[in-house]
Amino acid sequence: MPRRNRQPRPCPCGSGAAYTACCGPLHAGTAKAATAEALMRSRYSAFALGDAAYLLRTWHPSTRPERLDLAADDRRFTGLEILEATGGSPLHTQGTVRFRAHYTDAEGPGSQTENSAFEHIGGDWTYVDAISFS
Repeated sequence: MPRRNRQPRPCPCGSGAAYTACCGPLHAGTAKAATAEALMRSRYSAFALGDAAYLLRTWHPSTRPERLDLAADDRRFTGLEILEATGGSPLHTQGTVRFRAHYTDAEGPGSQTENSAFEHIGGDWTYVDAISFS
């Protein structure tokens, strides 16, 4: 029986790249996010895939919760829009990313917009907190 060529799974972050070439290596710990936006995209993908360990690992130590229970959330993430990014390049120590995350849940489709702060510490970008949320 001939082997089917399966298309690589697209990355949930919406970059257009395959997950194995985009956020997958970050989740596996074999690559680091080069920018605050890359970390934001990888964190969105982690939410979409239920990877609480990655989310905790990339959370700033001063704001990181002790645990994160994604199983309690019935949202299924369906798309990401990056609205704006400031700073957050490999040359910066801080940055912000404003984004809109689309989802469906028991109430139907929805979205949330957040402006998030990131800090580069010890060679890694970390999520600090939401500056604004709606």
